[in-house]
Amino acid sequence: MAYERETKELLLKIKTSQSAKVPDLSTEPVELMTEARRVKKNGVYYIIYEESELSGTPGCITSIKVDGDEVSLRRFGTFAQEMKFKEGKPFFGMYDTPIGMVDMEINTNEVKNELCEDGTKGRLYLDFDVSLKGLLEARNTMEIKIAPLNRKAKPETEVQ
Repeated sequence: MAYERETKELLLKIKTSQSAKVPDLSTEPVELMTEARRVKKNGVYYIIYEESELSGTPGCITSIKVDGDEVSLRRFGTFAQEMKFKEGKPFFGMYDTPIGMVDMEINTNEVKNELCEDGTKGRLYLDFDVSLKGLLEARNTMEIKIAPLNRKAKPETEVQ
């Protein structure tokens, strides 16, 4: 079996927002910029980065798998988590919280994969409803803008 692996350094600009069905639980949009690696394994892209205090999940490594019109997100570390996004296909899993594991359901409204052919620039957009049984019902969006990491340029000028 042929195995192909290629790595590139990236800069990510991630913007997330959440509109809860209970208005008091809605959050302000969160934006963060971080360095990442894009790993290509047999035609599938993985974008890997470390979480921070700002994201609310410090001590975690996040891996985003981009396979055409399907996106998976896995967090490893303090708050382990897996989510899969594909329009028309619900995902059921568990969400690790400080008070324990909670049943989670995700219904994807939209996935836009606007990455260039080599996966080093472009945009991913996810719009999804999430239900954490007994805790939260919300609509979330996540936009990830991706650019090659240019260590000579100022970071704020790299991701459009």
